Amino acid sequence: MTDIIAVLHILEQSSMDKTALRRLTVIAVALLTMTGRVTMLGISRWAGDGGSYRTIQRFFNSKIIWHEILVICVQYWFADADDIFLFAGDETIVTKAGKQTHGLDRFYSSIMGKPVPGLAFLAFSLISVKRSQSYIIRMEQLTKEESSQAKKKKKSKKKSKKKGKPGRPKGSKNKNRRDVELSPHLKHVQTLIKRTLTLLTMAGIHITWFVFDGAFGNNDALQMVRQCGLHMISKMRYDSALYFPYTGSDKRRKYGAKLDYGKIPYQYIQSNTVDKGIRTIVYQMTMWHKLFPDKLNIVIIQKINIQTKKRVHVVLFSSDLELSHDLVVRYYRLRFQIEFNFRAAKQFWGLEDFMNVGERPVYNAANLSVFMVNLSQVIINAMRKRIPGFGVTDLKAHYRGQKYVEEMLKLLPQMPEQVLIDLLFAEIGELGSINKSASYS
Repeated sequence: MTDIIAVLHILEQSSMDKTALRRLTVIAVALLTMTGRVTMLGISRWAGDGGSYRTIQRFFNSKIIWHEILVICVQYWFADADDIFLFAGDETIVTKAGKQTHGLDRFYSSIMGKPVPGLAFLAFSLISVKRSQSYIIRMEQLTKEESSQAKKKKKSKKKSKKKGKPGRPKGSKNKNRRDVELSPHLKHVQTLIKRTLTLLTMAGIHITWFVFDGAFGNNDALQMVRQCGLHMISKMRYDSALYFPYTGSDKRRKYGAKLDYGKIPYQYIQSNTVDKGIRTIVYQMTMWHKLFPDKLNIVIIQKINIQTKKRVHVVLFSSDLELSHDLVVRYYRLRFQIEFNFRAAKQFWGLEDFMNVGERPVYNAANLSVFMVNLSQVIINAMRKRIPGFGVTDLKAHYRGQKYVEEMLKLLPQMPEQVLIDLLFAEIGELGSINKSASYS
């Protein structure tokens, strides 16, 4: 198996001191080995020498600049000169009980379909177009006021006794839709984007597109991203009012006919395929939306059931008018890779299990879980060259098998020959694996 110390030596270039790096190495091996809930007590039981409970506790209470570490990891582990990286973001909710955990509140969980007590985290990731994999580079906890679920304050309007004339007030001027007043949530997101882009620039990673889900499918979010020097790819409401550009002689007009989603002109079809009785038609066009100041690159994916004639469609858009329809669709689909990061962090690396309550320990626990997602991908990519289909379950089985062999060898009165030791590591390391090496299967 890959030597963890050799993999983590790149962190010597970060701001992490030697003591914290040594503790991280011990914790990383314990996380790769352990079973059960990933808590400080559980980690200490599997950590062995140098991993006492007090040591683990000190690590979670230490100040660690995780976003710097995560960017360095991506730079050295995954960045290729011929690869394209997308900058993506998403929020995730971690359910928690109790009353003392920092940032605990009720947040809406899309998985459960209702508000649940828990913690909210905003994650930014780099998505490799070449590998179709996501690597989280920043994980920040959100309070209720900073999250996208914060309630907007309604401006109180004083009731006037006299009713004014209907229509637009005389002398009123058009609003500049590029100069928007960002909500506290969008201001917070913009600050994090700018700080992260600074780190990526220092690491030599060039970013052009920012990808977010339908929560950013509005002009405020688009202008926020454009102010950061990026193009955005996102999704609009299925019933958004879109208009073709006006092509007549009146220079004062810019809006043409309104788009009818049931009767989109044939000249905008980019692809038309049929699979398992479902016809998929992809349209692309440059259109106006009255709430956006600039034209948008619109891509509509329409699916039609050939037998029942039922139709559904999705409206994607980008501020980059030169981006082809297939890249808009592909880049937006790749955004979902960040969901696999969240799933792995919760299922294997403790994002759902940690019992820390303080602000710093909670921050460290969340970032440690996504760090382990990136670290596991490095080892898994190396192992798949020898064992096709190698996954996280196989990875943990291998490290746990190595742990058992090491503890067993300590009990023997005399160390056996190296051939037997290699055979023990190979055979016992396969216990519990789903995908096994061909030489020992």
